[in-house]
Amino acid sequence: MLEDQTTAVSSPTVWPAAYPRGYAVVDVETTGLARDDRIISAAVYRLDARGEVEDHWYTLVNPERDPGPVWIHGLTSEVLEGAPLFRDVAEEFAARLDGRVLVAHNAVFDWQMIAREYARAEREAPVRQRLCTIALSKELALPLPNHKLESLAAHFGVVQQRAHHALDDARVLAEAFRPSLRAAAAGRVRLPLQECRPLTEWADRPAPRIGAQAGSGGYRPTSWRPARKRPACPYPNPGRYEDGKPLKQGMRVAFSGDTSVERDLLEDRATEAGLHVATSLSRLTSLLVTNDPDSGTSKVVKARQFGTPVVDEAAFGQLLRDVEPADE
Repeated sequence: MLEDQTTAVSSPTVWPAAYPRGYAVVDVETTGLARDDRIISAAVYRLDARGEVEDHWYTLVNPERDPGPVWIHGLTSEVLEGAPLFRDVAEEFAARLDGRVLVAHNAVFDWQMIAREYARAEREAPVRQRLCTIALSKELALPLPNHKLESLAAHFGVVQQRAHHALDDARVLAEAFRPSLRAAAAGRVRLPLQECRPLTEWADRPAPRIGAQAGSGGYRPTSWRPARKRPACPYPNPGRYEDGKPLKQGMRVAFSGDTSVERDLLEDRATEAGLHVATSLSRLTSLLVTNDPDSGTSKVVKARQFGTPVVDEAAFGQLLRDVEPADE
């Protein structure tokens, strides 16, 4: 147990009154990262106010489509064929989340996947706040070489048994989150909580194809968008991105063109990393992210005029893994 290890953090005598009363540590495995990808397994560890485990839950989910990268998650079509559909486990899943802060590693991804599944099922996930353990580790200034789950686990002496298995990933995260939470409480650190709003249906949702079944190719994820306004970036703009150097909190980032990972997810990840997501491009823009730098979009044209650095989506994803803190 973590309490017996030298890296453990003692629970403070006086617990911050503003801290949440309970947490749901979540991990979902999916068919991919795009809007039309589906959850194929999910796990929840319920923790009390001080991070102690209350219980855990795990389920496979039939995605009604190809399972995606089997070499990563190990779940084949044969394994998932007899699994319940998401709508069949939605109520039990919701009961595990209800009234708790959703905790995940790169929480915006897990939340978006969960929210979209509930939207498809014409239901709403009972989650109002999320906490990303990457953001928390940055708040605590943990000396991690990177922001991978395995690095966070190693820091607290947690042993991973089955990477990319939802139940074991959730267990590992729960065990690493407990000492992180105690360290935050002892230092009176404000938890980096983010608001979770349900997805809403756009009026121009395309009609399903004739013969298409619910949850199959008839669903078009572009019809769902999060209904919320992004918070203002709290950091000053440090200037332009320089090739070979890390991104820095406060940098203004603009996006142009299609992306393989949904735009909202990329923008949320950038926001949670401390970047300023810009809707237009100006001389103050630090970086333009586009997969088509030769296109004639207004942002690409302005980037050429202003000499704004340009990277593609894959490079931007790598840069997001290690964003440098803003100057004090």
